[in-house]
Amino acid sequence: MRRYTLTSFSLPLVLSIALSACSPAPSSPNSNPKADLLLTGATIYSGLSATPDVTAIGIKDGTIICVEPAAPCPAADQFTEVMDLSGAALYPGLTDAHGHLRGIGMREMTLNLEGTPSIVALQDAVRTQIADTPKGELIFGRGWIETHWPEGRFPNAADLDAVSTDHPIILKRADGHAVVVNSAALERAGITADTQPPFGGDILRTNTGAPSGMLIDNAQDLVSAVGNQELSEARKEAAYVKAGEVYAAYGWTGIHFMSSYPEDTQLINRLSDEGKLGLRVYNALDNGPAALKVLETPDLDGKVITRAIKLYSDGALGSRGAALLAPYDDDKGNSGLITLKPEETLELLKHALSKGLQINTHAIGDRGNRLVLDLYEKAFAAVPENERAIAQPRWRIEHAQILSLDDIKRFTKLGVIPSMQPSHAIGDLHFAVDRIGVKRLAGGYSWRSLIDSGVIIPGGTDAPVERGDPRIEYYAATTRKDVNGFSAEGWYPEQKVTRLEGLKMFTQWPAYASFQDQNIGTIEVGKKADFSVFDRDLLTVDSADILTAKVLMTMVEGKTIYTAP
Repeated sequence: MRRYTLTSFSLPLVLSIALSACSPAPSSPNSNPKADLLLTGATIYSGLSATPDVTAIGIKDGTIICVEPAAPCPAADQFTEVMDLSGAALYPGLTDAHGHLRGIGMREMTLNLEGTPSIVALQDAVRTQIADTPKGELIFGRGWIETHWPEGRFPNAADLDAVSTDHPIILKRADGHAVVVNSAALERAGITADTQPPFGGDILRTNTGAPSGMLIDNAQDLVSAVGNQELSEARKEAAYVKAGEVYAAYGWTGIHFMSSYPEDTQLINRLSDEGKLGLRVYNALDNGPAALKVLETPDLDGKVITRAIKLYSDGALGSRGAALLAPYDDDKGNSGLITLKPEETLELLKHALSKGLQINTHAIGDRGNRLVLDLYEKAFAAVPENERAIAQPRWRIEHAQILSLDDIKRFTKLGVIPSMQPSHAIGDLHFAVDRIGVKRLAGGYSWRSLIDSGVIIPGGTDAPVERGDPRIEYYAATTRKDVNGFSAEGWYPEQKVTRLEGLKMFTQWPAYASFQDQNIGTIEVGKKADFSVFDRDLLTVDSADILTAKVLMTMVEGKTIYTAP
C-alpha cells in the first residue's frame, strides 16, 4: 500500500507511476475486489445529501466499488494507492449541461472580445489583431456586448471599416445570435441593399436601406462561408483539445455539447479514444439531413454519447431576437423572431419519438417557449407511449429564460426538462428590465418556481456565450446576485436555489437529462469515478468565497485529467 497526499507530489506523475506499476491483487473467486485507488481525507458529498456523507471512496478500473461508511471498502493492500485529499472538498463530477465545445476552444484561439467596454475599445482590439494578420485574411472575434457601452448602440460596418477594409471582419456578439461585419465581409458574402433576410433572421439597415453590418440570428448564415474558411480539420482538432483542457481546469468532468456539428462526431470520438479529450461529451447535433444520418446508429456508450437533436425556436433577448408574446418595451415594433417552421418541426418531433431521439430546443422568449411546449404536446399526443421507442423521452427546452406564468406548470405536466444557465440571469438582468419590464420578468429565469412545480433543472453555462466557470454558475444559482453582489428591482431574489439544489443542477440533474443517471451524477457503488475537487466546501462557505475557490483535481473514470499546479 502506498500513501500520499494531494499536495505532496505532482499528482499526474504519481498516479501514472502508481497505476502502471501495480497489477491487480490476487484474489479468490469469492473475495471482494481490492481498490486500485482509495480516496480519503476529504469533505465528500455523494450528491444525495445536503451534508457530507462519505468518508472514503474505493475505485477499480474507473468504477466506484465502495463508498464508506455505507459500503465499507476491503482492506487496502500493497496494490492499493491511498490518496489523502488533505481536507479538500470532493463532489460528483460537475457537468455543464449546455455548452458549445468547439466554440470554447475557438475562443482561446481567436480574438476574444469579452469585457470590451466600448466601440472604440472594439476597434482597438481589432486593430491589434490586424497588425499580426496578413492582408486579406479573415479577422474573427467573439464576445462583445453593447448593453453598457457609452455609444448606446450596436457596432456597425462603418465602425469596422474605419479600422480596415483590406480584411473581412466578422465579430460575433457574446450570445451567438448576432454578428457585426465590415464592408469587405459583406462584399465577399454578396450582401447588398437588395438582399432579403432569410426566414428567422434580420439584416439591420442604415437610413438609406443599405446593410448596416449587423446580422441577426439566421441572417448570420449569409456570412458563414466567409467565417468558416479557416476551419481545417487540424484547426478543429486543436479547438476541441484546447476546450477539453480549459474545461478540465475549471473542474468540469463533462459537457452537453449543444449544436454539435454532425461532421465532427467522428473527430470527437477519435480524440476521446486517443485520450486527447478527457471530458465526457453528450452530443446534441444541429438539425439537418447530416444529423439524422449520424443518428441512424446513435452512439450510446462510452465517454462520447450522440443521441440528441438541437432545434431553435427563436433568438436571444440581448439582440432582441427572442420571440415575445408582446413587443419589446424598448422596441415597440418588434416582438422577436420565430426561427422554426411549426409544421415541419412537428413531423420531425414525431419521427424522433418513433426512433428514440432526444429533442433539445432553444427557446428564450415567452412566445418561443410556448410554441415549443405546444409542439411537444402535439407530438406526444400524436405518438402515444406504446408507439415510442422510449416512453419518457426526456425532451428539453434549452434556456427557458422568459416564461409566461401560465406555462410554468406545463413543464411538469408534459415531462419537459428546462435546461437553464444561471449566469444568464445575473448578466441579462442588468438590461432585461429595459427589454421587457419588471412585470414580465416575474416569469424570467424562474428556477425556484420550476423546481417547486416538480421538474429538475440541469444547469449549464452556454459557453462561450458566458465564461463557462462552474463557480460563477453555482454562485449565480444560489445567490441570484451578480459577481459584485449586486441585485435590483426585477431580479426576483426568491427565485434562487438551495446549495444542495445548486449541486444537483451540475451533477445529478444533467446525468438524468442525458440518460446517464445510472452511471454518473452521484457518488454510489457501481457508478463511474468522476469527481471534482475544490479547496473549500462550496455548500457551506460564504457566498462570495465560492467565486475564489480553487480547483485542485478533476477526475474522469478514475483518471486525473487536471491537477492544480
